[in-house]
Amino acid sequence: MQSLLKARRSFCSLNHLRRSSTFILEDEKSETAIERSSTFIHPTAVVHPNAVIGEDGYIGPFCTVGAFAKLGNGCQLHPGSHIFGCTELGDRCVLMTGAIVGEDLPGRTVIGCNNKIGHHAVVGIRCQDMKYKPGDECFLDIGDNNDIREHSSIHRSSKSSDVTAISDNNLIMGSCHIAHDCKIGNNNIFANNTLLAGHVVVEDYVHTAGATAVHQFCHVGSFSFVAAGSMVSQDVPKYMMVAGERPELRGLNLEGLRRNGFTVEEINGLRSAYRKVFMPTDTKFKGLEERLEEVNEKLAHIPSVHSMIQSIRASFQQNRRGICKFRLWNGI
Repeated sequence: MQSLLKARRSFCSLNHLRRSSTFILEDEKSETAIERSSTFIHPTAVVHPNAVIGEDGYIGPFCTVGAFAKLGNGCQLHPGSHIFGCTELGDRCVLMTGAIVGEDLPGRTVIGCNNKIGHHAVVGIRCQDMKYKPGDECFLDIGDNNDIREHSSIHRSSKSSDVTAISDNNLIMGSCHIAHDCKIGNNNIFANNTLLAGHVVVEDYVHTAGATAVHQFCHVGSFSFVAAGSMVSQDVPKYMMVAGERPELRGLNLEGLRRNGFTVEEINGLRSAYRKVFMPTDTKFKGLEERLEEVNEKLAHIPSVHSMIQSIRASFQQNRRGICKFRLWNGI
């Protein structure tokens, strides 16, 4: 009996150790036809026959691929990773052990090419927002070349008219959280335990240090730096560095500007503009808007200075939260 069981198990293993397959059932008496491609699927994986599987991939032990999933070419699902709902992966995406992408909800999760989703990360699931109504469509779009590390969570939008969007080339370190309806640009680095509340906008080349939290609806401008442990409750303008439990402006992100190829003229122009706006030395006090206008008249020929002024002004428009506090040195 034991030898018979071993033989049967061996036969079952050989029969189920298959490449990506399409099953066509003609009638009860017909045999199952299998069309093989070059994606390896482990016999313990559960892959719905309606799932679309690309070429040259790998689906490891105990993985799940749902009926509405679409996997591009060269995708790798490591043991115990799962894809649910209407989810699309681009070419050469990798899901590490325990990663979960998508959920059986109305809407979709679309992930571009060359993305890596770390161990036990959860991407594209229902948001944690009370205004979300069961049955509403919700969306998540992720671009290309993003590295989403272990235990991170990224949620879909809270309503059908919005989307959680992440662009390209971002490093999202372990245990980060990106909430519903956030908009993330390109080439950002979020250190461990960075927490973004709903509707946060992060532009390009932003670096947040560890244990940073950002209040809902805040904007973090391009090339800015947020120091570790900051609880950001107002906007961070472009090119600036903030620090503190309730962070204040602490100058320009000079190292970030140098690393990203800003010229000496641009950096000097930004430093001059920052001093005139936030560290005025004249004894006659002027309001923030007056100082911004003065800088704009003198230094607007430098594109980065003009961009910084626009970033500051935009933070005081309707439904925006203003900028982080700054210390006003006036020579007194």
